[in-house]
Amino acid sequence: MNNASNVNIPDNLISLAQSIAPMTAAVVCAHHKSAMESTKQAVEYRLIKPILIGNKKLICEEANKLNWDLNSVEIIDHSIKEEAVVAGAQLAKDNKIQIIIKGDLHTDILMKIYLKKEFGLIEGTRLSHIWHMTTPNHPKPIFITDGALNVAPRIDVKMHILRNVVEFAKKTGISKPKVAVLSGTEDPIESMPSSMDAKEIMMRAKQENIDAYVHGPLAFDNAISEEAAKIKDINNEVAGKADVLLVPNLETGNSLSKIMVYFMNACAAGFVVGGKVPVVVTSRADNAESRLASIAAAIIAA
Repeated sequence: MNNASNVNIPDNLISLAQSIAPMTAAVVCAHHKSAMESTKQAVEYRLIKPILIGNKKLICEEANKLNWDLNSVEIIDHSIKEEAVVAGAQLAKDNKIQIIIKGDLHTDILMKIYLKKEFGLIEGTRLSHIWHMTTPNHPKPIFITDGALNVAPRIDVKMHILRNVVEFAKKTGISKPKVAVLSGTEDPIESMPSSMDAKEIMMRAKQENIDAYVHGPLAFDNAISEEAAKIKDINNEVAGKADVLLVPNLETGNSLSKIMVYFMNACAAGFVVGGKVPVVVTSRADNAESRLASIAAAIIAA
């Protein structure tokens, strides 16, 4: 099972994020131990300049426990979670922040307010979630999308998801990402709708000249194992060498990422893209390494 001491923060994410000037980040509902710990760590790594939004008394209490002097840090006092989110969304609307970091609240509360038209944070594309996954024995990242936001996306939504992840992968230094559109088979069959979707996505990606190698359907083994692809005589640019796993639904992406975390000690950097500012949506159950990596990834995405 997962042992946090064996989790490694991906060096490429931290170094890439540190090559960018520290970004102003709104930490919404910051009055929680894990949120304050990861924010302080991100400050120490010179990744962000935080604005802490939440219960000011509790924020200061947590800061004291961490020996963190907040004299130079802006705090916006809001004890009601929805009001804290509104304050963060308004900062994004007014171009005063570049990323949002979720603290002690549910993701759906945060994203419901983020999507409100009055804030103008949606810019003609679809929001999607990306996992940047690395393991101690396999430092090459695997991107999993979408495992936290779009539950059962239609093909047109999956095309938004595809474009979002290709754009981010390029920002991490992958010149032409290899995208495997996952299903339970490598052959499109009508009895498995996800395989038919995968075939359609591959065709649309070619028609739209998306600058990535996109192939589907591929089963998981054929996507990540060159040996499995060779045994099944699957020959294309993606098989066995995928950078990106575009999953058929949220359950698949969520399960894959959690399996990697709890059985492979993966560092899971998760964030939402597609809006005006990226949103870090870590869980209180996430380890400190994953929370810091998520902030770094969002900075790169921004």
